[in-house]
Order: sequence, then structure tokens, then C-alpha cells
Amino acid sequence: MADHSAPAEHLPPFLAAIDILAYPSVKDILAAKELSYAGGLFSLVTEDNIDAALQLLKDSAGRFAIYLDASTLQSGQDVVDLLDAGAAKVFVSSGQVPALQQVPNLDSSRIVYFPTVSADEAENQLEGTGFGLYLQNVASAEMVGKILEAMGKSRPPVYVSKQDISEEDALALRRHDAVPIIPARQLTVDAEGGHGKVQVASLLLAQTKSDRPDGLFTSLVTDERGIALGLVYSNEESVAESLRSGRGVYHSRKRGLWRKGDTSGDWQELIRIETDCDKDCLRFVVRQMGNGFCHLQTQTCFGDYTGLPKLQKTLQSRKRSAPEGSYTARLFNDSKMLNAKIMEEASELCEATSKADIAAEAADVLYFALTKATAAGVTLEDIERNLDAKSVKVKRRRGDAKGPYAEKFGVTNGTAPATNGDSKKEMIREAESQPKAPSDPAGKTAEGRITMRRFVTADEKPETIQEALQRPSQRSTEKIMAIVNPIIKEVRAGGDKALLSYTHKFEKATSLTSPVLKAPFPESMMQLPQETIDAIDLSFENIRKFHAAQREEKTLEVETMPGVVCTRFSRPIERVGLYVPGGTAVLPSTALMLGVPAMVAGCQKIVLASPPRADGRLTPEIVYVAHKVGAESIVLAGGAQAVAAMAYGTENVTKVDKILGPGNQFVTAAKMIVSNDTTANVSIDMPAGPSEVLVIADKTANPAFVASDLLSQAEHGVDSQVICITIDLSEQQLQAIEDELHDQAMALPRVDMVRGAISHSITLVTSSLEEAMELSNAYAPEHLILQIAHPLAARDMVQNAGSVFCGDWTPESVGDYSAGVNHSLPTYGYAKQYSGVNLGSYVKHITSAHLTEQGLRNVGGAVMQLAKVEELEAHRRAVSIRLKWLDGRAEGKEGQ
Repeated sequence: MADHSAPAEHLPPFLAAIDILAYPSVKDILAAKELSYAGGLFSLVTEDNIDAALQLLKDSAGRFAIYLDASTLQSGQDVVDLLDAGAAKVFVSSGQVPALQQVPNLDSSRIVYFPTVSADEAENQLEGTGFGLYLQNVASAEMVGKILEAMGKSRPPVYVSKQDISEEDALALRRHDAVPIIPARQLTVDAEGGHGKVQVASLLLAQTKSDRPDGLFTSLVTDERGIALGLVYSNEESVAESLRSGRGVYHSRKRGLWRKGDTSGDWQELIRIETDCDKDCLRFVVRQMGNGFCHLQTQTCFGDYTGLPKLQKTLQSRKRSAPEGSYTARLFNDSKMLNAKIMEEASELCEATSKADIAAEAADVLYFALTKATAAGVTLEDIERNLDAKSVKVKRRRGDAKGPYAEKFGVTNGTAPATNGDSKKEMIREAESQPKAPSDPAGKTAEGRITMRRFVTADEKPETIQEALQRPSQRSTEKIMAIVNPIIKEVRAGGDKALLSYTHKFEKATSLTSPVLKAPFPESMMQLPQETIDAIDLSFENIRKFHAAQREEKTLEVETMPGVVCTRFSRPIERVGLYVPGGTAVLPSTALMLGVPAMVAGCQKIVLASPPRADGRLTPEIVYVAHKVGAESIVLAGGAQAVAAMAYGTENVTKVDKILGPGNQFVTAAKMIVSNDTTANVSIDMPAGPSEVLVIADKTANPAFVASDLLSQAEHGVDSQVICITIDLSEQQLQAIEDELHDQAMALPRVDMVRGAISHSITLVTSSLEEAMELSNAYAPEHLILQIAHPLAARDMVQNAGSVFCGDWTPESVGDYSAGVNHSLPTYGYAKQYSGVNLGSYVKHITSAHLTEQGLRNVGGAVMQLAKVEELEAHRRAVSIRLKWLDGRAEGKEGQ
């Protein structure tokens, strides 16, 4: 064949051959380490799987270079569609070439030619095209070497497949500068390859050379945007370990294998490893965790980020914990305000004319645009991948301006004039009783290892630890109140009709005609598997026993001095409203925790409120619990509207005297509003925040148990927080917990929720039980788990906690369900002031005093003196008149 003048390009070290239908999404591919670090993915596209191929290209969004063999497709348009969707290269047969040569704007370097004609015909078709070459099912690597040598140095990129390819074959092809195509099942990142396996590390390093006497490879570490973080060294061992662990692992000339971040906690999640054009330098592309790459706590070894990367870091930090009242916090919490600022700054950019003004206005547009992106969990990397994907499109849009903007600037491009139709009012989704909307990032944009930030307390300032223990920031009170107040007012004024309309709106239960389900509840609504009934009955009985034991069997009676008897006795609150959240999980356990103590206390009327499903029905588990606790009714609503209905009453909702139960920020806000309204005359149990757990673990703790307890709370939602405080653990023991956390999390169906929670959760490394308990008491966790050698002794050191779980065999989940303790607990640090729900939450105490004549004489002088000091004459006279009367009667008796 003649030499070609195609430009040189940086080829992937290998292609991993996959069945597209076996890996339907990028998430599935990333779960296989061997594929997540692949040089590129290769797959055969047929008429049967082309839709899956297009979806994979859409999902990958630049994360992978995807090479597709489309040589069997009949339509040339299908090939164009694959290229347009972002395929790195498409392999085509000789018969498809003539049609593709007629496609305008086609980048010929993205076509790989699979010859299906004679050698002479193939050479003629390849001549001057810039196509790559695909040699399928070659006999040997040596034969390929001879072919490539004959083609000369300026040959096109060559891709090679071979039946039963071995590691030796693959390495030989790499040394010939061909790209081997290897079945994914043969690839491995394990240290020992095993029979028939091909090590990814060997393929990456097959052509790499070192000009250093020690044989180390100079290695540049960059982030996903290509910004240099630092310069390190690598060898075969560190590259293999980096691939195996999914982290940045390098070679230290002083310490040997260097797992960066093990000491500082500032580790890197590995994205890929590649070589430079001369094959004498490696580039590690990583996602930096923690403070930064440099040991000086800067983001890079060349100083901190500047420009857009610096702005992104600042915005991400503000999103996690924006200072109260800051402008950025306001923008995050007010999407309408943010949208208005984007439109405003874009308009000002359009009007700017000087270089200085254009630069300033463009900076403003970028700031507000990146704020919107950060609020949605979108990164600069995502934006740049999107730009890269657009740059490879074959089909181009005209790029006309849309109607209103074309009209404003006098652009004529054939678009229809703008019309001022009625715009749809934006629905306030935040008030919905299901707080986890599909748009919630919940960690979905993150891939790779799930890990908590680690702080060694001895190495940090106290204020750093205090800042690390801050709960995830909540929405601004002003915004929440602005949403909740109108809902409360509408339900208070509109009663059943308003309540029902909100259930239709937020729960989509449009078939409901009444917002209340009255007892007795139909048997048909309580059909449950026997094992579920047994579990509820067992939990019911344990909760009943524990709360019944809290009863005050005897009236408290104290004679404070002769003739003065003080008494205290309890009475149940007559009417209680119990809020059982819906949303991301069915919660019959909450119905039990709230309903059983109410029943034991003897409350006359028990009203439950819980949002129905879209079909208008409640989950049968909640109906069954309501039946068992003797509930009068169930309000078929959630959110602020349910709280308002119980606080004020409606035509069919009984007004209650106290509202108890957890909920999202809007439920909590509604509870606080009605409790402060004297016309509602209702109290609440406690303020509430997202669920949280703190685990204290010493060397006796089982890493699997620790991880499972942390994850049991992390799966509640992205706003949950989990804390692990370790006592005198080695690096190996800490790593064991982290490995368990990742492995167990990846197996959870709610892994996306977990990612979000873990992103603001931490591990504190301490040296003593005393320090660990001091930190725990300062944090005041909702759930405290003591996985230590002597948990019952340590329990005496607990000052602030909602509920404590002692020892290896007491997971927090037993408290959530069946042990008997209550799981409705103070969160967000309120354990410093509040108790969890208990029998006392459902009773009120009444005191009485009974004085004899002697008693009044004994205490009367003190009462009159204090009343005189306070200048309350009527108070003084109430005593003095009685004492005079007693004195008068005594004198009369003496006169007789």
C-alpha cells in the first residue's frame, strides 16, 4: 500500500470489546474497573442494538472514547447518526465507503476501513482518505508487524483483533504501534493476571520508556479539565496498584509505593492513565478529593486554582455551607432570582462595546451561569464534555436566533414572530411531601469510589474540626416560610376543599374525593403478607412494653412543710395528630413509634396523616398500624397542608392539641408556624432536621458492622449526615472501614442517595475514648452507636444524644423498628435541648396544693412578704384575710 498523509494522532493503548446490551449504561461500565480505565470501548453495532448504541453514546457524554463496528449496517445514515451522537470512530466495510464519501462535513479521520474487497481495490479506496485500518481476526502479531512495516511510518491508525488473543499477543501488537481489540472479559486490573487474562497495566506501559537511571516514569497529575495538579513518579507497581484501587498511587523515591492521601485525606479518584506523544511521560487524570493535591494544602503544586476552576471550587464550597445571608447562598436558594440575574447580565453583555466592558459583563454571565450549574450538580467538566460532544457532530443546525431574541435585535431568519401566550405558572415543588425530586443530584453525577473525608484531630485546629462537623446547610428560613405560609392559610380558610386540592396537586392522587379515611378501616385496605403482619405485631408489642413501663403509676405527693401538701399527677393529651412521611420510603415504623405511645398514654383521639400514592390509596402497612393503635382517622395528605389541617381542623379532619412526627423542612416549618399561632392552640414534639448517625469505633469494632451502621442512615436521603469517630485505629483498620463502606454502598439500591449523604460526611481519627465522647457530645447526634470494648461504661459519659446503641450486636436499625425504643428523635443538634418521643410526649402533668390551717399559718408570712415586695396587694390580702379569719375564730373560741 502507498503511504498516507493522515495526521498523526494519539491512539488508545487498547480497545475493550463489549456487548452493548450487556452494558446498557455508563454507570454499568464504570462499575467494572477493567472497563472504567479502558483506552476505549469497542462494540459491534447491528440493526438489533443500534438504539442501545445511540443511548450509550448519549450517556457517555465524553467519558469514554467509543469505537463502533457498523460494517454490517445497511443504511449509510445510521453510520452518520452514530458519528453525530459522538462515536470516536466508526468501522465501515468497503461497500459503505462510496455513500459516506458523499456526506458533507464528514471528518474522514473518524472512519476506520474494514476491507471486504481485494487488496488492490482496498488500497485504491484507502488512498488519500485519512481512514484508519481494521485488520480483523489476524493469524499472528508477527504477521501484523510485517504488514505495518511495509506500510511505512505515515500509515493510518491500525486496529487489530485476533481470536484467542493472549497477553503476549496484545503486548506485541502494542509494540508494533497497533491498537489491539481485546474482549472485556479478558481484561484485569488484579496484580496476578491469571490464565487467559490480560493486565491493563501491562498494556498501558507496553510502549512507555524511561530515560531515568532508576527507570521511573515522570508522571503529570491533572484534573479532568487538564489542569496540572503536580509532578510525581511512577513505576509498574504503582501503576498497577493505582488501577487496582481506583486511586492515585505513585512511587516515592524515599518511601516506595505511595498511596497519595492516606495521611492527609486528600486522595484522588483515578479517571484514567495515558502516555504523552513520545511515550516517556505518564499522565494521571484524577478527580481530587479533600483540600487539594499539594502538601501545602493548596489545590495544585503550582498554587491554587485561578479563573473558572477557582470560581467553581468557591461555589461548590458555598453550596455545601454558604454563610447565612451571603449573596451566593441567596442565589442558591432563590432560583427565580438567579434566572433573572442570568438574563440581566446576558442583556448587559449584548449591549457592551468596549473591551473592558465586554470582559466585565462576560465575567458576570459566567459567574451566574456557573452558579446555576453548581446548584444543579453540573460541573465545568460536564460542560466541557458537552462542548466536545457538540464539536464532533456531523449534522449542523442553522443556528438561527429564536423568535423573541431575533425580533429584539432585528434579526431576520425565517422564524415565526413571538407570541405572548399565557405562561404556565411554576409549581412549587418544594412544598411536596416527597422531597426527593428527580432533579435532585443525590450523588448521581458522581462516579467511582464512595468515601468519607478523613480528619486526624491531632493534626487539625479545633475550629477546623468544628467546621467539619457542621450539618449540611438547609434552605433559608425566609424561602421556606414564604412557601409554607400561603398553604397553611389556604387550608385554614378552605378546609377539606383546599386540603384535597393540594393532595391532587402534589401527590397526583386526582381520584380522591375525600381527604380523610375514617375508622373502622376496611379489611381490603390492610391486606398484607403474613410475615409483614408478624413483624409489625412483634414490633408493636416491644414498643408497647417499653412505653408502658414509663407510666407514672402513683401520684407524686410531697409535704413540703407541716400542713402543706404538693401533688403532681398526669393526664393524657386528649387529641394528638401524628405525621407519617411518605416520599422516598414507606414508613410503617414511624406510624408505630408515634401511634403506640399515644395508645398507651390513653389519648382519646388519635389522628394520623400520611400522603397517599398516586392511585389515592395508602400503603396497607400504615392502615394496619392505624387500626392496631385505635386511630380515629387518617388524613390523606402530606406536607404543610396536612399539618395545617390537623392544627386548625376542617369539616372532616379533627382538630388536635399536639402534632408529633418527623418530616422535611416544609413539614417542620409548618409545625413551628402553627405552634406559634395562639388561635391554633396546638403544640409540637420538637424541631426536626435530616436523619443522622454518629458511630464511635475502637480496635474491637468489626469494620463491616461500622460501615453498615453508617450506611443505614446515609440511605435516608442526600441531606442526611453520618459521622465516624475512630479511637486509636491503624491505617489498615481505617482502610478496612472505608473499603467496607464503598463495597456495601455499591450494592445498595439507593446508592445515589448514599453518594449525596457521604459527600458531606466525615471520619474523625482520635486517640482516646474521652476525646471521642467530647466530640460526640458537642455534635449531639440523633443516633449514637458505641462499637467499643465497654459500651455500657461509656454510656455514662453521654451528655447529648437522641438514642444510644451499645455494642456490636445493637445496630441502629433495631431501634428504628423493633427493639422498643422510639425512633422519633431530635436531629440537627437539638439533642442538647430535646428528648426523643416517649410516653411523656403524650401526657401533661397537673400539680395541686392542699393546705391545712396549720399549713397556711406556716407558709402565710413568707407569701405575704413576697407579695408585698412585688407590690401585688390582692395576692397579699388573699392570705392575710384568711389568717385574720383564723385569728378571729381562735379569739372567739377563747372567749367562750
